[in-house]
Amino acid sequence: MMGSVFRNNLKRMLKEGKKTAGAWVQIASPFTAEILSQAGFDWLLIDMEHGPGDILTLISQLQAMKGSDASALVRAPWNDFVIIKRILDTGVHGVLVPYVNTKEEVETAVRACRYPREGIRGVAGSPRAQGYGQNVMDYLRRANEEILLITAVESREAVSNLDEILEVPELDGVFIGPMDLSTNMGHMGNADHSEVKEAIVTVERKVLEAGKVLSTISGSWEQAEQLYERGYQMVTLMADGISLGRLAATKLAQFREVYR
Repeated sequence: MMGSVFRNNLKRMLKEGKKTAGAWVQIASPFTAEILSQAGFDWLLIDMEHGPGDILTLISQLQAMKGSDASALVRAPWNDFVIIKRILDTGVHGVLVPYVNTKEEVETAVRACRYPREGIRGVAGSPRAQGYGQNVMDYLRRANEEILLITAVESREAVSNLDEILEVPELDGVFIGPMDLSTNMGHMGNADHSEVKEAIVTVERKVLEAGKVLSTISGSWEQAEQLYERGYQMVTLMADGISLGRLAATKLAQFREVYR
């Protein structure tokens, strides 16, 4: 961090057309962040929308990731420039902004992520991102171009406005949230409903035609392979809490089958 060049390796991989592997960090633990980053994931998505973490737990997770090659991304709680400013000042490489439904809302997120005159992000040399004052000018010069901005398509409105959303040049990519999208469309958590599947196919096609990055979650390796083949470059292959819960349930089921 201190004296180092602020560089987003993930953004370069995506521009080269490479497929990348990510993992959710949702239980606000520096230990899972450390384990997953050391495992070799290209990026970790730290969840501050549905996860219990705050800025201090975020910093502890970033400290645990230090020394790994994993890029740190954060799902922000909301499209709010104060929240996004505080997240970026921790030194993360990018943000996923939830529930973005219009071109104007994308432009709001862009302004929050960029220093003037391209945006309204507050300028300071003291935060962690700037090496606590020891790496100020390198960060300030590079941050606007290095920060990865992805917005989520999670509603019928966002699907309807997608053409205009994709017109924003500073938007790097789109994350499809299948649970939110299906529920918003009136099919509670059912991403396999024909109407939802049709909407997702439409989003996929338009995002790829616009030259943007396509991102989502996967529930299995088989599903992840299918997503990569459809053009996705960013897929979460696991989540710390969910994966641990599933493993625990599997092990207990095996035990009970034999000994109970």
